[in-house]
Amino acid sequence: MTNRALSCVVAVASVVLAAGTTSAQESTPISHTVDYVGGVTEHVILISIDGLRPDAIGTFETPALQGLMRSGSYSLSAMTVVPSKTLPSHTSMLTGVGPEVHGITWNSHQDERLGFVQVPTVFELAHAAGLSTAAFVAKAKFRHLLDPAEVDYFEAPIGNATHWMATRTVERSINYMRHERPNLLFVHFGEPDFAGHTMGWMSTPYSWAVGQADAAVARIVDAANEIYGRDGYTLMVTADHGGHLRTHGTADPVDRWIPWIAYGAGVRAADTELMPGIRTMDTAATVLWALGVAIPEDWAGRPVISAFEVAATRPITAAAAP
Repeated sequence: MTNRALSCVVAVASVVLAAGTTSAQESTPISHTVDYVGGVTEHVILISIDGLRPDAIGTFETPALQGLMRSGSYSLSAMTVVPSKTLPSHTSMLTGVGPEVHGITWNSHQDERLGFVQVPTVFELAHAAGLSTAAFVAKAKFRHLLDPAEVDYFEAPIGNATHWMATRTVERSINYMRHERPNLLFVHFGEPDFAGHTMGWMSTPYSWAVGQADAAVARIVDAANEIYGRDGYTLMVTADHGGHLRTHGTADPVDRWIPWIAYGAGVRAADTELMPGIRTMDTAATVLWALGVAIPEDWAGRPVISAFEVAATRPITAAAAP
């Protein structure tokens, strides 16, 4: 799997470099909500590994991530937005629209001055549909996306100087999952990004950080299997951006490429490699689709239906207007 996956990345590189960073990767609004009826699970867990380059999965020891790829559907050529930075990228991941629409182009915690994002998030739409939501994140800047009126429970650092490690985040998120069983759980691990900025992407410290994130993913999967059962939830694992040297944020493919992995209820099994063209906005649409919540008609994101075996197992839940 690893050699084939890495070959896919090389092949896509030539396409992207030849065609630029636009074309199929740009925002294309979906045409009509009814075409995207889903509902394959009552529980979605979305994990974002900050700064995880797709090629790191095959280069370093990542038994959990590689196991999910072997047992589910994946792409190592999904693309994030420009600027390829943590807060703008995660905002697109959780709102289904690009920075030109959601307006978050800064990359630090400034919620007292700038407030919450002004477009609907997956948390708001799931909450409006009567579903429970929770988030556990490693950086304070996520507070711009976590309105207490829309997220039933969340934990995030308070200031920009504080970053939480995966060991803390995973313990807290598993404990909450065990007692509250949220319909939508978002978990963010920051180690690869921390190591990349400190010692460089693909460095030895970065490989250690990727291993820490992989181990945290394994713990989430083990806990979810115990709490929900192996077929009782759908897991998606992705990233906000890649990186080069000790930075990121450009339109260069090495900064924009991200992994995208789906596993669990409704997902195509047996090492299904997805076609290129997945964008980070599609993650938001896929989360709502999997839960059976209506996708806003003006979203750029489209559900990655090709990652799933079935079109629907239960009726769609209409989302209230924001």
